[in-house]
Amino acid sequence: MADPRGFLKVRERQTQPRRPVPVRIMDWKEVYEAQEKGVLKEQAGRCMDCGIPFCHQGCPLGNLIPEWNDLMYRDKGREAIERLHATNNFPEFTGRLCPAPCEASCVLGINQPAVTIKQVEVSIIDQAFDENWVTPHAPERLTDKTIAVVGSGPAGLAVAQQLTRAGHTVAVYERDDKIGGLLRYGIPDFKMEKLQVDRRLDQMRAEGTRFRTGVEVGRDISWEQLRRRYDAVVVATGATVPRDLPIPGRDLNGVHFAMDYLVQANRAVAGEPVRNSISAEGKHVIILGGGDTGADCLGTAHRQQAASVTTLAIGQQPPAERAGHQPWPMYPTLFETASAHEEGGERTYLSSTVEFVGENGQLTGVKVAETEFVDGRRVPKAGTERVLPADLVFLALGFTGPEPAGLADQLQTEFDERSNVVRDGYYMTGTPGVFAAGDAGRGQSLIVWAIAEGRACAAAVDQWLMGSTRLPAPVAPTDRAISLL
Repeated sequence: MADPRGFLKVRERQTQPRRPVPVRIMDWKEVYEAQEKGVLKEQAGRCMDCGIPFCHQGCPLGNLIPEWNDLMYRDKGREAIERLHATNNFPEFTGRLCPAPCEASCVLGINQPAVTIKQVEVSIIDQAFDENWVTPHAPERLTDKTIAVVGSGPAGLAVAQQLTRAGHTVAVYERDDKIGGLLRYGIPDFKMEKLQVDRRLDQMRAEGTRFRTGVEVGRDISWEQLRRRYDAVVVATGATVPRDLPIPGRDLNGVHFAMDYLVQANRAVAGEPVRNSISAEGKHVIILGGGDTGADCLGTAHRQQAASVTTLAIGQQPPAERAGHQPWPMYPTLFETASAHEEGGERTYLSSTVEFVGENGQLTGVKVAETEFVDGRRVPKAGTERVLPADLVFLALGFTGPEPAGLADQLQTEFDERSNVVRDGYYMTGTPGVFAAGDAGRGQSLIVWAIAEGRACAAAVDQWLMGSTRLPAPVAPTDRAISLL
């Protein structure tokens, strides 16, 4: 146990400091600064080493949280990263991007602020990279099996790394020009700089994983060709079909899907050429959707010096504390302030979007109305309509599932009622040798679920190919996802 009286001596929860708003909106560097070592040690010491650590239940990866909290408290960083890597391939991603369901189920959180688990996690991996403790783990011997992983987001990378370490020859196919999926093109640099992706890819290349960029499976090479060429294929394409809002004026110039905007921003920050650039500079911006993607658009618009930014959410503002129907250790729906919300902008709840207004094909405003609930449905309240000025609207309404093109006609893959790839209890689709992991099979979910599914799917593939496996399988595909929509 880190400190038997730590949670009694240090009752205050101190998270990572954020750079001052006037400074950070002038660049695209990460918002968070490193925590002072003494404070980090105190925060790790608040871990109670519970008899039943419910943080394990809250984490789909089953991270050994009390163990590495104790090791960080004792200044044993090298041992801490070994325990962290035992369950999580990419703690530098989850430590920055995961909403930390483990903290929601922390036992200390029953009557005190929860342990800063996420902060300790990212501090462990950052120290490990700084000290050159993150080294390649190449397999001792190779099998004669080959595997294609389609998609290079967190699920695809987790599958690939696990199977490479098991001795298989793994090739990752990515249609973009660089590896990383949404980690590369989608997550703003102020949340995670791409150095984090690049140095992990360096490790994977040294281990033997092969990467094929600029190849769109289903068009440049068919799924059937891929299946014939490899012993197994893993579909890890994510849930990339955005949810649309088919209301009058949707075709006006100035209404965009959020990801179209965010991907362009990633490319611009990387110094890559951007065609038909969408810029918020000097414009009135409205974001539809109050989730993480909407917050990413908000922070991006601030850095592009938008004239104003307003976020509209159709539902009620979440409570600041746990609701009665979401008791500990459930993951609660709470009103949260992301770093982007600290930087400015207006947040409006119970706001239904009725129509996009424009002149000569150009967006000029958004007609909204108050939301009322009728027979359990959210509908615009008559007589409350008003028009908000807008030059740009970003639809951040979530995603409906993976892109079916190629999968449906070339592999005869089935999709469920939520448009996700149908698979069995071992991640296999209806086509033998073709597996699905991450959001493609689960639907839009958390990054920690993507990595957990990637690890478990890798074990299923190894078992199918070799008859047995030593790879860990943290979750089954039937486990319930935590939705942030």
